[in-house]
Amino acid sequence: MKFGIFYEHQLPRPWKEDSEFELLQNSLDQIELADRLGYDYAWEVEHHFLEEYSHSSAPEVFLGAASQRTSKIRLGHGIVQLTTNHPARVAERISTLDLVSKGRVEFGMGESATTTELHPFDVRFRNKREVWEDAVRACLPMFWNDAWEYHGEHFDFPLRNVIPKPRQKPHPPLWVACSQLDTIRMAGMRGMGALGFQFVSAEAAQAWVHAYYNAYTRQLDKLCDYETNPNIAVVSQFMCAPTDEEARARAEGSSFFQFALGYYATHAPGVPGEIKLWEEYLAYRETPKGQAQRVGGLIGSPDTIRQRLRRFEESQVDQVILLNQAGRNSHEDICSSLELFAKEVMDEFHDREPSHQEWKQAVLAGEIELEELDTEPFATPRRKL
Repeated sequence: MKFGIFYEHQLPRPWKEDSEFELLQNSLDQIELADRLGYDYAWEVEHHFLEEYSHSSAPEVFLGAASQRTSKIRLGHGIVQLTTNHPARVAERISTLDLVSKGRVEFGMGESATTTELHPFDVRFRNKREVWEDAVRACLPMFWNDAWEYHGEHFDFPLRNVIPKPRQKPHPPLWVACSQLDTIRMAGMRGMGALGFQFVSAEAAQAWVHAYYNAYTRQLDKLCDYETNPNIAVVSQFMCAPTDEEARARAEGSSFFQFALGYYATHAPGVPGEIKLWEEYLAYRETPKGQAQRVGGLIGSPDTIRQRLRRFEESQVDQVILLNQAGRNSHEDICSSLELFAKEVMDEFHDREPSHQEWKQAVLAGEIELEELDTEPFATPRRKL
């Protein structure tokens, strides 16, 4: 099993003049540390206008900076919003990042989940899936064709050579954001890696794995002639400390991620400056639901995390993405958490990666049949407009 780290660039109020500066500089320090410690991936989101929840509107710039401070860790767009970016500009930025990082880019794609983000770019929530699919068909051939034109329902592109071309041929590995069982199946059907950006139990993770690989092996239907990337990753709250009590104390705000995600998924856009997300969260965290979200995940001592990870390992997920930067978790605690986990836990699971790959190859070859499971994780409600 491989391990990634995940960045929303959360910044709860109150803000100081240099709060965003410190946030990004600390994140770069953390990724540089993770690279030295042997973590496999660093994932960075793209969001717009989501105050406090995600100050990460230009991930290509941030990942470009990270590429110059690291040498091994894979740099993942988790994700690029294809609905709010022109396909040619996406191809140009991904290829440039792949060149400056010496071929370490993972290309995650998504639709955006909120009207707060979509409407300012003149994209409607109701047809975002069809816009995304049109963008995929327009964008991906730009990586390997010296001359490409596209005439679709949402994008019309004249014959051009989109340059530069990526270092990884024909393109960096492809992923798609998923938060429900149906989108997991969609990712498998499209032959793209599934970025499961939803907190799930080990049982639900197993259901996701089975649904994904069944769709991949039985219903593969690519949008164009790209290379497939059979992989499934799930995200988990994370904080590693010498004791469970210390880990829980240091993970203050870890459930802020879920609260903020749910808030922006179900509320109309607020007046800038009037949203006080952290204040609302403080009241929410004292509710039974808020209290329940403050425990669990991969928050605890090395022994506790090891036991919980073994259950995820049994589910055969390819990667666990660790959400350390959340709420008001401090830079110092994030760094010590990364160090302790790498020292006490990570190598044990890295060492068993070959056996997982053998299992996966047997599934892809049809030597192992997976039954469909009926376990569904907690689902964040989405606005239907």
